[in-house]
Amino acid sequence: MEEQKRKWRRCSKELSLINNLDDGCLMHIFSFLSPIPVADRYNTALVCHRWRFLACHPQLWLRVDRSVKDLSQPGVYPNIEMAVSAARPGDTILVAAGGSHRVSNIKIEKPLCLIGAGESPDDTTLICSRSSDSALEFMSTCKLANLTVRAELGCCLLHRSGRLTIDGCILQCESNPLDHLSYAIISTAGAPEVVSSALKTCISSVSVLRTRIEGGAKAVLTSGTLSLQRVRVIYTRTSLFFWFEVEGGDKNTVQSASVALPIS
Repeated sequence: MEEQKRKWRRCSKELSLINNLDDGCLMHIFSFLSPIPVADRYNTALVCHRWRFLACHPQLWLRVDRSVKDLSQPGVYPNIEMAVSAARPGDTILVAAGGSHRVSNIKIEKPLCLIGAGESPDDTTLICSRSSDSALEFMSTCKLANLTVRAELGCCLLHRSGRLTIDGCILQCESNPLDHLSYAIISTAGAPEVVSSALKTCISSVSVLRTRIEGGAKAVLTSGTLSLQRVRVIYTRTSLFFWFEVEGGDKNTVQSASVALPIS
């Protein structure tokens, strides 16, 4: 009992010290925390009223809201394409819940995080039209969370390079006579590349976590040198939840890989 009291006093003392920092300094610290729900910034907002206000401050997020009328509001955009264009590397884009957001071949060439603002991925839907190759095209390290991405034809997500993480999403390929051309994820990434200017290795991969994949011919198709690894599927009465990795392997044995959907 005494040991627990000592720990509590120590934690309280440390918390009081950090609270001596001004709002601007605390917000700068919070900007380095992960914004994904059930993670650092989310938990930070639960500490006290002040931390909640700072962790949820609009300056830490870019927001997409189709209903926005005043385009002079800082950090608020009427569509995803404008938000991606305005974002800086490392920014987080919060997509408003309710209704559908039209997306078509949006290229993301900088590290970004796109999060649906609803309680579940069903609340925020990105729709890719039949004339598009994909909804989103990734050429940098990015994270997608709590979103539904629906493609009428082609693929939901096209991965060119970088580390792509898909967490708690729904990827839907609508049923049509050309189902054999539809895929939830297509990766064309190749083997790791060495960036000569910094002498760093650029590694490409796709990580899928507790994501529902519906429709289409395959859950994932690779046409580069990455291979499918560590596949896990959980069946429910109406859906399939996928966990898997698409990453590099032995260059002498890697072949194009795909995951067939067990049910239609």
